[in-house]
Amino acid sequence: MADESEIDDVEAERHRAKMEKRKAVQDAEVAAKTVEKGLLIVNTGPGKGKSTAAFGLALRMLGYGRRVGVVQFIKGAWHSGEQDALARFGDLVSWHTMGEGFTWETQDLKRDIAAAQAAWAKAQELMADPTISLVVLDELNIALRYDYLDLDEVVAALKGRREGLHVVVTGRNARPALIEAADLVTEMGSTKHHFAAGVKAQKGIEF
Repeated sequence: MADESEIDDVEAERHRAKMEKRKAVQDAEVAAKTVEKGLLIVNTGPGKGKSTAAFGLALRMLGYGRRVGVVQFIKGAWHSGEQDALARFGDLVSWHTMGEGFTWETQDLKRDIAAAQAAWAKAQELMADPTISLVVLDELNIALRYDYLDLDEVVAALKGRREGLHVVVTGRNARPALIEAADLVTEMGSTKHHFAAGVKAQKGIEF
């Protein structure tokens, strides 16, 4: 990295002119975006961070004093640090852990389907609440992957959500119909994971 004393006036002026042009392009692009709407956001992929990103967005909403709803579809066997953290916001957060663990843990298909349907009913309730600005549907993709819920019904409800409501759906293997309906889809890649080196799930990192 160049030392400040090594940058001559010509180089500094060249950089200023380059950044001035770049700023003009960026400002024009930002000014061209005029639509404001509630977004359907999907965080999927094999990498770590899908739910973490969703809760980061929830924190941003809470920073503006807006209410957030959370429904966890699969998770439930482990208590999570983010639940405790968001609980400090009181009535601004409506949190509902409706899952009982992954399907290989319960080993009971009827029970898994019933839990997913109860979670979806709660999700619809939160989406209909006009005081809530953001709804996080954590691991909904997993429930859809295992056909615990009717995909067409879920996608139709998400597409028909009330105006201005933001919804974030997390979980691996997002179904194509949901990806098509979404406004924003982020695929979390997995370049390297500590589990492969024998590191267990740790408090504050995984839960």
